[in-house]
Amino acid sequence: MKKWMLSAASVLALTGAASAEDVTLQLKWVTQAQFAGYYVALEKGFYDEEGLNVTIKPGGPDVAPVQVLMGGGADVMVDWMPSALAAREQGAPVVNIAQPFKSSGMMLTCLKETGVTGPEDFKGKTLGVWFFGNEYPFLSWMGTLGIPTTGGAEGVEVLKQGFNVDPLLQKQAACISTMTYNEYWQVIDAGIAEDDLVTFKYEDQGVATLEDGLYALEANLADPAFEEKMVKFVRASMKGWKYAEENPDEAAEIVLDNDETGAQTESHQKRMMGEVAKLTAGSNGALDVADYERTVATLLAGGSDPVISQAPEGAYTLAITDKALE
Repeated sequence: MKKWMLSAASVLALTGAASAEDVTLQLKWVTQAQFAGYYVALEKGFYDEEGLNVTIKPGGPDVAPVQVLMGGGADVMVDWMPSALAAREQGAPVVNIAQPFKSSGMMLTCLKETGVTGPEDFKGKTLGVWFFGNEYPFLSWMGTLGIPTTGGAEGVEVLKQGFNVDPLLQKQAACISTMTYNEYWQVIDAGIAEDDLVTFKYEDQGVATLEDGLYALEANLADPAFEEKMVKFVRASMKGWKYAEENPDEAAEIVLDNDETGAQTESHQKRMMGEVAKLTAGSNGALDVADYERTVATLLAGGSDPVISQAPEGAYTLAITDKALE
């Protein structure tokens, strides 16, 4: 009898696994604590509880999440809103379905010795800027300041920065792009004292735009079955994010367990998770429409070269989170 019960349980488990709905998530960047909530949801069984079989695909410098989504390589992606809205205006019908990150972690980090004490000192300086969609908040900020990005004494020279901090360490740029949870600490770890740096957080400058939202394709969302699958995915993902906020060290360990490259270190990931938790704090996953409108206004304020030329229509839906939060 006991043997039969075990067999029945095994069959039930196999049946459940076979009936689970597949979901593929494309990350914006490599496996790190920036995406801890998804790995936590996977490892703690939160996706399983929703009947989902989730595959998480890391990103990288050669991965464009929008292209992966458009090509059918993923059901949902993590992307920054400036990049997503620019892509939408260019014909990629991506829609924000949830917004786990409430605050922006982006900033410029400058060497104090270059004489930069405020944004007015950017003129005539070389500034390191990430591209691959990460340049949009910067370009909007410069447009707001009225500073050309074409060089010259009254403008700034834009250095296309790799995803590292070398231009600052090698003094090729006065300032570089950093995230509060990652590259800033790489500068510190390289031996530069915090007192020798000046930072400008986009949040503090009033030009912060939304980062790390979840996006799906408009056509897929028109399918009620897909919409319900996304409701389950968002619900489980936010459970993962809240667990990660409350258990940052454990979340960092889970991230490390999923890092197949072995490139990440425990100290760095734990520090990163602590900073990321500050950005997800206050979010239940639902997009705050006021934050969305602020992002759009910032992107439209790019002077003669705005990131988007008009306010988007249909770029977000609250339907998924409304159901997920019931």
